[in-house]
Amino acid sequence: MNNHITRPEEDEYASFYHTYISKVKADDLVEALTEGRDKVFELMKSIPEDKYDYSYQEGKWTIKEVFVHHMDVERIFTYRALRFSRNDQTAVPGFDEDQYIPESNTAARSMQSIIDEYLALRQSTIEFFRNITEEMSHRTGIANGREISARALGFIITGHELHHINVIRERYL
Repeated sequence: MNNHITRPEEDEYASFYHTYISKVKADDLVEALTEGRDKVFELMKSIPEDKYDYSYQEGKWTIKEVFVHHMDVERIFTYRALRFSRNDQTAVPGFDEDQYIPESNTAARSMQSIIDEYLALRQSTIEFFRNITEEMSHRTGIANGREISARALGFIITGHELHHINVIRERYL
């Protein structure tokens, strides 16, 4: 199908998401997700093995935990986009990201398993957005008490990823 899903208008999401959406340079969502995948994969491969479990400050996540956090968010936001694109008007609750990481078993995982999971997850996200129509991408629902469109969720996934890439480069490497 390969529809062109364009950047959302500012009235399609809560203002605090603008920080993430504004980081995305591409105007096509599938292109942005694909570019993001390639950048993250290159970054993941370039990190020295002795840095995987590094945290730049006590109480901050390790590099592996940052990547797992990003995957958690991508799954949740894609699920929300699925529901809203299918015209499901049931409100979905928020989540506490800080409760997810301690329960993720990340320290016991290899970086390769995280890379493999990331690539599979991102391909699934790309295929989902590639195969919804422009009309479906404009549909909205309520997530965490705020109205948001399916396409805004896709752009937030990408911008959230860019945010964490910058954090890893600036504070961890």
